[in-house]
Amino acid sequence: MQRRTFRTAAVAVVLGLLVPLSGCGSDSGAGDDGTLRLVAAEYGTNQATSSKAFWDKVTKEFTAANPDIKVEVQLLPWADIDREVSRMAKAGNAPDMALMGSYSDFAAKGQLYSAEELLSISAEANFLPPLAEAGSVGNTLYGLPWVASSRLLFYNEGLFKQAGLAAPKNWSDLKSAAKALKDKGVKTPYAMPLGPEEAHAEAMIWELSNGGGYADSAGNYNLASDQNIQAFRWIKDNLVAPGLTGPVPPSQLNRADAFAAFLRGEVGMLNGYPSLWHEARAKGIGVGTVAMPVSDTMGAGETPPAVGVADWMMAFKQHGKRKQIGTFLDYVYQDTNLADFAGRYHLLPSTVSASRNPAGGLDKNDELFLTALRGAQLYPVNAPSWVEVSDTIKRNIGRAVEPSGDPEAVLEEIAAKANQAAKRR
Repeated sequence: MQRRTFRTAAVAVVLGLLVPLSGCGSDSGAGDDGTLRLVAAEYGTNQATSSKAFWDKVTKEFTAANPDIKVEVQLLPWADIDREVSRMAKAGNAPDMALMGSYSDFAAKGQLYSAEELLSISAEANFLPPLAEAGSVGNTLYGLPWVASSRLLFYNEGLFKQAGLAAPKNWSDLKSAAKALKDKGVKTPYAMPLGPEEAHAEAMIWELSNGGGYADSAGNYNLASDQNIQAFRWIKDNLVAPGLTGPVPPSQLNRADAFAAFLRGEVGMLNGYPSLWHEARAKGIGVGTVAMPVSDTMGAGETPPAVGVADWMMAFKQHGKRKQIGTFLDYVYQDTNLADFAGRYHLLPSTVSASRNPAGGLDKNDELFLTALRGAQLYPVNAPSWVEVSDTIKRNIGRAVEPSGDPEAVLEEIAAKANQAAKRR
């Protein structure tokens, strides 16, 4: 799902606080002893799709079952929520809970309750393993995964049929398909969004498909590895230089624009997530999905881990309401609630049990994303420096494939800044 790889852009206005007007937007902490405050990101794009409907329903039902605990929910746009929650915490007015895209900075400062302090043993053990790992600092779970997604390669079935193409299995196949699409007049054979909106997602997908990634097995940044450098050299020489990407240079292409072009039928291939697939199908575009093709140097039949993304629920210690928070979280993480929320936005539930019994059931394509998620690799969100490092990647990685760009020099520059950020933390 800003950073969210599976989020649609949220409205810029705070939609419907679940509190009386006298309490709207206040920084009054958690309110009285019987009230919890949750600051949550807005997943909807307008009033009709606002997350308010979900939180209205859940908090009303929760308070009916727990009359001594009320829950106020404040919705903020994705563009604002990280900054605003950080400001609240620094001012001594942290919410009791927050649902947003990062948690590790608060965990590093000792501001969060651990899952062990909040949830039942069965609830803590119910999170999908890759998500639980990404939500943990050391061996302690602080970021409770809420909803998640994974990435697969999308291809326009109609355009592929016209060009007589099959789904690519390796980079050579992908290059050949892109060339054939270009020869058929396809405007953008492969959409490569390495612009500042979400370049870190596209970059990681390509790195993993060559055996690289953002971190080594010990969890340390490894941004300028040989595998990563080789991946960007290949992209530059085999896709960008021959004009197989577009419609603008990759460093200028943002994800939202790439997705919009795909929905107009102008893109042959790109990396996407479940909600885009549903949007495309609704517009009558046939979409094929496969795991990201591997580099030719990797073994035949190898499947790299997909990129996985999650949003995080966290609980602040500041107001000392551990028991009440735990009661609410045990309730909100029930299968019916979690699956309901995920289903509203075509996302994947974060727990084993809810993913087996999602709201309305999973279609065949969603099952592919869920299978990919179970073996996915997530960003190193448990590193306190990740927010800064990801911003550095987003703003700079596109230069690696520019005509005058040197992939090795660009990646080494990013790696140096990442190491500096890690030391400061």
